[in-house]
Amino acid sequence: MTPDDRPIGVFDSGLGGLTVVRALLDLLPDEDVCYFGDTGRFPYGPKPGAEVLGYAIEIADLLVARGTKLLVVACNSAAAVSLGPLRERYATRGIAVLGVIEPGVRAAARVTRHGRVGVIGTVGTVASGAYQSAAADLAPDLELTCCACPGFVEFVEQGDVDSDQVHVLAERLLAPVRAAEVDTLVLGCTHYPLLARTIGDVMGPDVVLVSSADETAFAVRAHLAADGAARPGRARRVAFTSSGDPGVFCTLGQRFLGPEVGDVEAWTWS
Repeated sequence: MTPDDRPIGVFDSGLGGLTVVRALLDLLPDEDVCYFGDTGRFPYGPKPGAEVLGYAIEIADLLVARGTKLLVVACNSAAAVSLGPLRERYATRGIAVLGVIEPGVRAAARVTRHGRVGVIGTVGTVASGAYQSAAADLAPDLELTCCACPGFVEFVEQGDVDSDQVHVLAERLLAPVRAAEVDTLVLGCTHYPLLARTIGDVMGPDVVLVSSADETAFAVRAHLAADGAARPGRARRVAFTSSGDPGVFCTLGQRFLGPEVGDVEAWTWS
């Protein structure tokens, strides 16, 4: 086994996947990362699963063509419908495909005190049953309450994460998981950690918020170590591509991720 200098490919419907990129940069400081934010076709959550699957394949093919050694589907809506097809698509090329759903469930199972776990996500993610299926496989004793939160992603993409309007929306959308008296809440969309302060205020101090970003980064590190594909220490490159306005992506990306977001390549789907 020899170290693999190729980058890790990460994609999301917009800015939310930057939470996963942040975790990867912190945990794997020697790895190159290529990020694709499909802001031009955002949001994915309300779209039919077949349409989202098509988007995921297009983006994954682009990242693979650019030489990525591993793919991270940093979008719960896309992961819910595309992990199986993408893994099958790239199996013969030795490219692993990791998602954010199973890591989130594993993290919740570790921290819950009473086994009552809430999951919030987009309409598409919740309707897919992906979290329910993952919990049944990984932690069947969990009592899961799933709740769709339409509107959260749109506020994040506008850069609004703490206004009164967001708080009022959170009070209404989080009512079902509060009523279920969950002690742990999985942020089942990579945009939602950017709303963590508002969500935490609504849920109260006794509810642990779980983001799958850190757990996903640990899964990536474990996979690279098992394959002997971790990159040796040297200068790291982080590249960003957006199918929407690259200027807006850069401005909000720097706010949410940090100075690593510099030049943003503009991409237009043909």
